[in-house]
Amino acid sequence: MTRGELARAFLAGAGWETAHRVPLAGDASNRRYERLSLDGAPAVLMDAPPEKGEDVRPFMHIAEHLEGLGLSAPRILASDPVNGFLLLEDLGDALFARVIPDQPELETSLYTAATDVLLALHAAEPPSGLKVYDADVMAELAALSYRWYAAAGTDEKRCEAEAFQSAFRDLLEAHITDLSVLIQRDYHAENLLWLPERKGTARVGLLDFQDAMLGHPAYDLVSLLQDARCDVPAELEDGMIAHYCVTRDIDRQAFETAYALLGAQRNLRILGVFARLSLHFCKPHYIDFIPRVWHYLERDLAHPALSSVRSKLLNDLPEPTQDHLNRLKDACGTIPTP
Repeated sequence: MTRGELARAFLAGAGWETAHRVPLAGDASNRRYERLSLDGAPAVLMDAPPEKGEDVRPFMHIAEHLEGLGLSAPRILASDPVNGFLLLEDLGDALFARVIPDQPELETSLYTAATDVLLALHAAEPPSGLKVYDADVMAELAALSYRWYAAAGTDEKRCEAEAFQSAFRDLLEAHITDLSVLIQRDYHAENLLWLPERKGTARVGLLDFQDAMLGHPAYDLVSLLQDARCDVPAELEDGMIAHYCVTRDIDRQAFETAYALLGAQRNLRILGVFARLSLHFCKPHYIDFIPRVWHYLERDLAHPALSSVRSKLLNDLPEPTQDHLNRLKDACGTIPTP
């Protein structure tokens, strides 16, 4: 059966065979989404082809955990994990990334609500079976910036990358010791929905959490406040860090050290991933976000905890000049699968 035939069979089994179907914008993965309407009732079809490396079971596992905490993950209406289909509750279109430009007076309220979701999540025991986002994993992912961003998919920076990865791993291992909470890893304005008709932390709809791992409590706050796709005011970032630390009654100085290290790690990884999305997957529009990510990286590297790697990184990695960005765009789709 073709992918389309499998989808129709899944919808028929779920009672949605006659639904009106409209494609929705996808993400950086191989997943596809459609909005369905049946007799006025909405739903979302997730199509995650296993033959392209997708697996809906982690999404199902994390969604069940989040829903059990009273958080607004989409309810799963029907599932076919073997063929990679989910029928999901439709949480609407009110992404933070759309609501805030239209209603800027809500910005602080939305980010406070999103921070409160993290506080609630971090107060709960994480679900079983999560892999750990530890120093080895983080350093390896940060080193993607060398191969894909700096060297445009070649091995010309291999030696520099290996030296950085070793030094950065030691730094992370020394400072990032609390790996006790569920981290969603893509917790930002394009994956959060505003649901004002709900109460408390349920007002924030959650998307794209299937890659969740066990990690440090600062990680998702960095993801939220150092958003690659939109600007977050510095005073708002500072306010949310303060709100998180005061509410949890934790030492802010130690938390900010972890925040800077994890910010550098995350932004280095994003430089590599966005360059790879252009060079390998022919998605050049991700290159347009790189200057903002570089700005965050420079801010994180200014923290004293990163002094041992700051000079090396700034010497090894090129600034995102227009020439370098054009190089990454012009080579769109030219790097094949190894």
